Amino acid sequence: MALLAAGTEMSLASSIGGLVIPLAILFVFMYFMIIRPQRKEQKKMSEMLSTLAVGDCVLTSSGFYGVVIDINDDTVIVEFGNNKNCRIPMQKSAISQVDKAE
Repeated sequence: MALLAAGTEMSLASSIGGLVIPLAILFVFMYFMIIRPQRKEQKKMSEMLSTLAVGDCVLTSSGFYGVVIDINDDTVIVEFGNNKNCRIPMQKSAISQVDKAE
């Protein structure tokens, strides 16, 4: 009877170990393939927005090119086209690309 109890304990421990190892490998794989690149992209985007200055040419997430006229905490005022009357306030997060003014 003692041999039977020891055998079931060993099989239970090996089945738990057989489950934990693949889950750990899956987590490591997901970290390096999904989480880490996403954090790098977020860091790059926040650095780009922190260096945003008046006069920079920007591309918005909707595909419009414009020039930054004014910067507040979370919003920027962007002028679109040659018409000086087309100034639109938008969130900084709506900017997808910045070309620095020379």
